[in-house]
Amino acid sequence: MTAVLHLTPAAFAAVIVVVAIGAAVQGTVGFGANLVVVPVVAVVEPAALPVVPMLLVVPLAVAMVRREPHGVDRRAVGWLMVGRLPGTLIGAWVVARVAVDTISVLCGAGVLVAVITSLLTTTVRVTPTTTVAAGVASGALGTATSIGGPPVALLYQHHEGPVLRATLAATFALGTVLSLAALVVAGVVDGWHVWLALALLPGTAAGIAASGWLARRADAGWLRPAILAFAAVTAVVAIARGWP
Repeated sequence: MTAVLHLTPAAFAAVIVVVAIGAAVQGTVGFGANLVVVPVVAVVEPAALPVVPMLLVVPLAVAMVRREPHGVDRRAVGWLMVGRLPGTLIGAWVVARVAVDTISVLCGAGVLVAVITSLLTTTVRVTPTTTVAAGVASGALGTATSIGGPPVALLYQHHEGPVLRATLAATFALGTVLSLAALVVAGVVDGWHVWLALALLPGTAAGIAASGWLARRADAGWLRPAILAFAAVTAVVAIARGWP
């Protein structure tokens, strides 16, 4: 079975644990699942990128929207989708024409940019212009590397938890489906990607279940810096692995 999934038993065990951690982080602070998952996948099986993490984001995002539907900024989501379309086309073009090792480097670089972005304290106003721009960046980065959250998270990093989590989740759900459709058209989605994502779904379910408790009771202040530090280290490993 592990041969079908393109992972050794040890690698699969490691990835499903990381998927659970990533889902717990994103369910708690609104984003970050792929900051955790992508660098590890880039190390153990770069050919799984960016498809498998994208497939896992959809059920995670839907669960988050259903948990806090009142927090969705519907107007902003609409503008984000306007920008997401051209960004998705750019990202799909990159994936269809770039080697797997290069995508590994791109993913690592994308994570490092995301970490830096997440550490910024500058407040960016949520306007039609900024939301469309964030949508373009999110679509391109998300489709090419499966890490599309940071541009949107930057807009909402100073908003209340439910608004941040639910708005990002709605954007991820719609935008990721769009990105996956573009990758299918580009011919880079294989059957084993789907099987691997299905096999990893228990990790996503465990993470979102844990995040429900964390989001209500825990102060995530200690968690976010630790995850960002971990993501930065593993991103460097992913870049080194794919560097020619």
